[in-house]
Amino acid sequence: MRTGPSQTDDDLAPPALWRQFLPYVAAFLLFGAGLYALNKLLAPVDIREVAAQIRGTPWHVTGLALMTTVAGYLFLAAYDWSALRHIGKPLPLPVAMTGGLMAYAFGNTIGLSAISGAAVRWRVYSGLGLDGYDIAAISTFTAASFGIAASLIGFSALAIHPSALGPILPLPEPTIRLLAIAAVCAVAAPLLWAAITRRELRLGRFVLHAPSLPVLGAQLVICMGDIVFSALTLYILLPDAGVSFPTFLAVFAAALMAGVVSHVPGGVGVFESVIIAAMPNGVPIDNVAAALLLYRLIYYLFPFALALILLAVYEGWRLLGRSHPRTGLGRALTAIEPALRAMSPLAPLLLAVMVFGSGLWMSVSALLPPMTETSEFAESIFPLAFLEGSILLTSALGAGLIVLSLGVVRRSLGAFWLTVAAMLIGAVFALIEGVELQQASALVVGVLILMPFRRAFHRRSLLTHSALTPGWIALMVAAIAGFGFVLFFAHKETPYSNELWWQFATDERAPRALRSALLGGLTVGLGALFLLLRIPRFRPMPPDARALAAAGHIAMEGVNPDAGFVLTGDKAIMFSDNGAAFLMFGVAGSSWLAYGPPVGEEEACEEVAYSFVDAARRAGARPIFYEVGPADVPLMLDLGMTLHKMGEEAVVDLRNFDLSGPDRKRLRTTYARAGRDGLTLDLSAPPHDPALIAQLRGISDEWLSAKKSREKGYSIGRFDPEWLEHWTLALVRVNGEIVAFGNVMTTDRHEVATIDLMRHCSDAPAGTMEFMFIALMLALKQQGYGAFSLGLAPLSGLDPNRSRRVWDRFGSLIFRHGGSFYRFEGLRAFKDKFDPIWTPHYLATPTSLPPLLPLADAARLIARQPGTGSAIREPDEA
Repeated sequence: MRTGPSQTDDDLAPPALWRQFLPYVAAFLLFGAGLYALNKLLAPVDIREVAAQIRGTPWHVTGLALMTTVAGYLFLAAYDWSALRHIGKPLPLPVAMTGGLMAYAFGNTIGLSAISGAAVRWRVYSGLGLDGYDIAAISTFTAASFGIAASLIGFSALAIHPSALGPILPLPEPTIRLLAIAAVCAVAAPLLWAAITRRELRLGRFVLHAPSLPVLGAQLVICMGDIVFSALTLYILLPDAGVSFPTFLAVFAAALMAGVVSHVPGGVGVFESVIIAAMPNGVPIDNVAAALLLYRLIYYLFPFALALILLAVYEGWRLLGRSHPRTGLGRALTAIEPALRAMSPLAPLLLAVMVFGSGLWMSVSALLPPMTETSEFAESIFPLAFLEGSILLTSALGAGLIVLSLGVVRRSLGAFWLTVAAMLIGAVFALIEGVELQQASALVVGVLILMPFRRAFHRRSLLTHSALTPGWIALMVAAIAGFGFVLFFAHKETPYSNELWWQFATDERAPRALRSALLGGLTVGLGALFLLLRIPRFRPMPPDARALAAAGHIAMEGVNPDAGFVLTGDKAIMFSDNGAAFLMFGVAGSSWLAYGPPVGEEEACEEVAYSFVDAARRAGARPIFYEVGPADVPLMLDLGMTLHKMGEEAVVDLRNFDLSGPDRKRLRTTYARAGRDGLTLDLSAPPHDPALIAQLRGISDEWLSAKKSREKGYSIGRFDPEWLEHWTLALVRVNGEIVAFGNVMTTDRHEVATIDLMRHCSDAPAGTMEFMFIALMLALKQQGYGAFSLGLAPLSGLDPNRSRRVWDRFGSLIFRHGGSFYRFEGLRAFKDKFDPIWTPHYLATPTSLPPLLPLADAARLIARQPGTGSAIREPDEA
């Protein structure tokens, strides 16, 4: 990673780390509590009996469970279909159902469905005409529907069968029934009232906007189908405990909500603990444990694997040039292609989950005693040393895959090939250890899934340049904790001693498991520590001439003229490894603020974005992306960022811009009056005459003095001869005398232009700046430019009624009532005169908290560095 600048050498104040780690610590504690509870509940269970129960499950039972799983997922996908109809944005049924199925198949397994499901929806629906508010509305609608329905179903079932949670709740049955009825009324009554009256109901800071009764009824049916079929899948697999299905439904709903609230991936440990604890006395616990494990495989891993295989098939079909489009498979893939194409960029994350799970499976299998006769037969024919070594290597390979999964999600080419090699070697060892055809076959299938996505892995930087986020640290710690749980659960009867570690014998399998667990845990721990220590530090430094020239060359090759702000020299520059992309940023307080998205080749942009996030976290700072547009949202989601709307950019389509027609009457009047007043516009290309620059400096100083302002920076240029020498100057004259000027920013592609400095004399005629915009856009249209950016209208377009977000509510209030501080509405009104296309722009931050601190850091950055009087290039007459 090559470096360029920053402008500040200030020491970074470390952010409140406990705030970053708190959610993950809480999730890990709940995970640990679940494992502890499982250990107590499963004390009498023999793992061999569990394996025997799973192998002995009749095929018709497994098949029936698969059928109910398919039905449940169809209802899950109907959530999105219903939400799209509710917001008035219906999509073709195949696309809507595919997007929903993919979102839930991946989100349920990953466990962070609120995040991963939203990322999938954004990729699918943003390409089909839906905006960020629509997608947020879909996510909110589905999440609220599930929460309300699960509560209603669970409490209703508990009211009918209060004994369902008797083993868990130490309350008499009449009390449980009354509490359940009260809970049903508390949930249903406000919802029905709001649906009937069509009025909003305020509950503290929350506002409830219920859908109409028909929509509410349809959503209730969908939610009931989802939860009932999910519960039925587990109910089919459980042993006969004399518990009716309605009674079990209450238990299932309680366990489901406990797993969701815990935010543990998949609710592992938490969900199982509630189910086992609620089972009646006398039910064989090993049968329940086998049913829960089989339920995980069928309801979570089977849809995940199926969706991933479908994505791999689609990717292979694309690689082959969409061969055989008229076949049944070709027609099916063509019908759902918009959804699959939109999700292809998520492949690294999904493959990383697969690699992590494969590594976990390999490591855990090394801890378990032989479960089949073929495994025991292998022990009798292979030498002891060979078996011991292969099992230790399997544990190490599995732990290595866990560490490599971080490189996979970061699109590292080296991690990709190491993963392929580790999985193939693991498949060989799986055959050697016990002729385990299932594990070997699964690893080979995993490699076949990986191969079509080879093109997605283009980062050639070192794997050790990837920072461990709090989430990955929590996952790795949880993996080590899981090793310990499996080890002691599988060998609970072993009398542990000091000599146990060094015993080597085919009839003493606990020492082998101890060594495998130790090696696996050390591999994961040391691998994580190695990643943490080897991440290179990036010290922001002022850019030198060579870095500025390289960045300027890349910026001029692009479309966005704002990339030219890199030439101000007041921001740090971080380059990709191949030098084909860069990112500019400033440092203020506890934030590293990137101005805009990375600039350059797409693949190199992804690389430098990850490097920036890693370097900021390595320095103890929060990575922030300031002013990113809709096209950059997928990359921000891949980086794990949360988007906060900053406002909207006004872009005028110059191809359709003229002064004719009734809608342009006001602009025609202004333009004609300016002509009568003797105003003209000249465009002066560089190099500029020093005498002209001196004359403009006088105008600039007068303008700054009148505004009682000074030069700022970061997101704006400044009056500096070197800065102005890069750009064409727009000069407004009155009878030959310059009264106003601005510098016009463009790129070598001559597609989009914008204006930076806008300053005028105190005696300039009224309407001077508006005339400059009109005349400039007409001149640029004649030169073949397609668009002109009027810049950002901050806090414009925030809609708290749709997003329900605290930040949108706060920003909307400032926009409407903050006129004494800044002319938000006036600026929006001024730019609206030109009939622009309004495009949302976002602030991307690591958390979903209102971005007050990042914005304060940005304001400090703008105020303390050179630049013009406004961070959003406001004309003085707006």
